[in-house]
Order: sequence, then C-alpha cells, then structure tokens
Amino acid sequence: MLSSNGYWTRRALIGLVLGQLVSLLVTSTGLFSSELSRLGIDVPTSQSFLNYLLLGIIYGGIVLYRRRPLQMKWYYYLMLGLVDVEANYLVVKAYQYTSMTSVMLLDCWSIPCVIIFTSVFLKTRYEIRKCIGVAICIVGLVLVVFSDVHAGDRAGGSSPVKGDVLVIVGSTLYAICNVSEEVVVKSADRIELMAMLGFFGAIVSACQIIIFERIELESIHWTKDAVVPFVGFSVAMFLFYSTVPVLLKMSGSTMLNLSLLTSDMWAILIRIFAYYEEVDWIYYVAFVAVALGLVTYSR
Repeated sequence: MLSSNGYWTRRALIGLVLGQLVSLLVTSTGLFSSELSRLGIDVPTSQSFLNYLLLGIIYGGIVLYRRRPLQMKWYYYLMLGLVDVEANYLVVKAYQYTSMTSVMLLDCWSIPCVIIFTSVFLKTRYEIRKCIGVAICIVGLVLVVFSDVHAGDRAGGSSPVKGDVLVIVGSTLYAICNVSEEVVVKSADRIELMAMLGFFGAIVSACQIIIFERIELESIHWTKDAVVPFVGFSVAMFLFYSTVPVLLKMSGSTMLNLSLLTSDMWAILIRIFAYYEEVDWIYYVAFVAVALGLVTYSR
C-alpha cells in the first residue's frame, strides 16, 4: 500500500475513504432500523426486499443493454443471494433475543472468518503488520462493549444464548458473502454481480416474506413516519451494496469488515451531536483504537 519512497498510495487512501463511506451507510441503516423498531415494525426481510429489487432493476437493465453472456454460472448467484438474504435476516433477528452489546461483540466473528476463508480459498497471505492492525481494531470494539457494560446500558435480552447463536451464524454467512463477492469482482464483472444478486435476492426475499412476514406487513399502518425510515433503509442499503464491490476489488474483504467496525463509532457521534446524548469516555478511546488499526492494516 506504500510507494517506493514511503508515501501512501492513492489506492490505499481511496480504500480508506470508501471504507468509511460504507461504514456511514451501515450506520444509516441501523438508525432507520431503530426507528422502525421504535414504531413496532418488525419485518427485516421486507426491509431488504426493496434493496434487492432496486439492484435487480437498475443493474439488471445495464446487463440487458450490454447483451453479454454471464461470466459466472447462474446457480452460483442463486446460492450467493440465498446466503446474503439469510445473513441479513439472522443478524437483525438477533436483536430480539440478546443485547446490542452482545451483537456488536459477536459480529466481530466475521473478521477471523474472512481471514481464514481468504487464506484458504484465495491464497491470501497476511503480514504481521496487517494482523496487528486487525487486533487493534478488535480491541477498539471490545472497548465499546466494555463501555456499554460500564455505563449500565446492557440489557440481557429474552433469550441471550439463542440471540448469540444467530449473530455468530449470521456473521459467518456475511464472511462467506464477502469472500465470494471478492472472487466475482476480481475475476468477473461488478455490474453482473449486483444485477444477479439483486434478482435472486429479491426472489428469495419474496418467498420468505410470503411465508413468515405476510401477516406483519398487513398489520402495518403506512403513515409518513413509517414510510420514510422504510424507504431510507432501502436507499442506504442500495448505496451500500453498490459501493462494496468497488472496495472489495481495491482492498479486499478483510479491509471491508474492518472498516465496518467504525459504524458503531459513527453512531456514537450521531448520538452526541444530533441527539445531545452523553456517552462514556471509553468510546473516544475505542474510536482512536479502531482508526489506528485501520491505518496500520492499510499501510
């Protein structure tokens, strides 16, 4: 990531900026989801459906216009769409059973999974410096969790063990998706990936909605307060999915997952400056730790 004279390369700096962009987009989806939850709306698959539909329509239109044969087998995209939908569903569902701090901590499981998968399947070799960067990022997130416990914000949840298992499984599926997408964007076509992921993701989501969420959708009163966060979530997810392949091609799936750790930090800043809430001082230490870990990994 450094040029011969020791300076940062343009590619490394762009990777850092894109990483924080996707992190802010994830923070936005969390804020919209929290607002929907506050309104009593619990339809995680339905929230993702509009995103997949937008991906399929916009990028699918580009694929049809180019009239090129698929560079990957269609059933590969079907499996990827299935895994992606279920990963989103499991992690969102976990908030009903366990505490937010548990989800935040266990979501880090995707990082060692990505490192293992890329080492085994992509033959990626990680230098000691990169491993140190990963460790510093994880320490930063653990500090966030410790701060929540220290401040007394931790809620036990109705079924913590069940929720923790959901997060671990969901994080593993996220890692599989990230590594698979990295393979596609580096060997095939980014536009094709988004189009087919949107197409099959929409089909899988629609089937799941009909089976599990139809009654909940019918009971929702679609007022302005409900429509705005619902649509906002979908737009933020669409921008997130559109940006991720670019970051994967430039910096890899490990950098993506490390960058997403800062989403909790951005959420804290929003709490401070938008909602004027007080946060524990350990949050600031955690933010510096995660930023230092990202810089260490990217150099």
